[in-house]
Amino acid sequence: MAPYRTALVGGPVVAGLAVALSIGVSGAAAAEGTLHFYNWSDYIGEDTIPAFEAETGIDVTYDVFDSNEVLEAKLLAGSTGYDLVVPTGIFMERQVRAGVFQPLDKDKIPNLANLNPQLMDYLAQLDPGNDHAVIYMWGTTGLGMNVDMVTERLGADAPLDSYEILFNPEYLSKLADCGVHVLDAPTELIPIALHYLDLDPNSESRDDFAAVEQLIGPIRPHITKFHSSEYVNALANGDICLALGWSGDVLQAADRAAEADNGVVVDYVIPKEGTLMWFDTLAVPADAPNPDAAHAMINYLLEPEVAATISNYVAYASANDAAKPFLDDEILNDPRIYPPDDVLGRLFPDRASSQTADRMRTRLWNRFKTGI
Repeated sequence: MAPYRTALVGGPVVAGLAVALSIGVSGAAAAEGTLHFYNWSDYIGEDTIPAFEAETGIDVTYDVFDSNEVLEAKLLAGSTGYDLVVPTGIFMERQVRAGVFQPLDKDKIPNLANLNPQLMDYLAQLDPGNDHAVIYMWGTTGLGMNVDMVTERLGADAPLDSYEILFNPEYLSKLADCGVHVLDAPTELIPIALHYLDLDPNSESRDDFAAVEQLIGPIRPHITKFHSSEYVNALANGDICLALGWSGDVLQAADRAAEADNGVVVDYVIPKEGTLMWFDTLAVPADAPNPDAAHAMINYLLEPEVAATISNYVAYASANDAAKPFLDDEILNDPRIYPPDDVLGRLFPDRASSQTADRMRTRLWNRFKTGI
């Protein structure tokens, strides 16, 4: 059996990860050979892959990426060589339309029964019949901050629970010296900005896009970097003081800072205005060399104890209801991971947009990043 190995593809090397339990995999006996798995960086348990290999006899080549755009470019180009990939819902929706995924053989995934039906109903709006994808993890996009640095510069009365500290240049300019990172993801920032302006986050109006550009243009000089993974270590090390990032990533940064005992205190905030909620999914490319192994891995990842051990490490919410008894209390009871009903009511899902809106968003984003 080949050793577990992680290759960097579009992002930083996966760091230390948590223990996943080895449990029987239905249908695994029918699968063999090698599984080529393409996942987000820092998004699986330390022993998940080795335990799956030991349980099934399937070798795993595991590569990582750090943006949906990187994954999508490979999928649309064809012949990726991957058997299993992890697109975010908004990208998965349009990729399904483009025919890049094969339908799932649900008879090979009995653990689908463990998934929350309400969340899967939402996913069915993106993938009718849930024919091509299942939920891996879900979370929110919000603010990661070095509490001490931000408070020192903005004062104790600053609205740390609001997107105002990001979108108001009066506040953000005071944080430029300690470092500000923003996800390199227009599908994250632009809907959040629309919502902040009390506009439809899925708007395709030119006037609404113009309003977003007026909002975010003045903050560009105060943003240190656009990147979708480097902010994790940057927050943990105290190299930056604010990031627009993903919930679990920021909470991982908080854990790393605490473990390092470096005096850095990192917090994740779901702003009071509300924010984006998203789903990452498991899908099998249409040209997957080994779809049987992909189905075996999907079913394995949906085992309750396996799903729980991954969630316990990455600090993202699992859609697996059967996993809840195995979740650490600090994960299950953390409102930043599993938001209470009043916060859930202020969240909004992302949706795929038309090609016209995609072009407007791309042009806006390029102007924003380049400062033109």
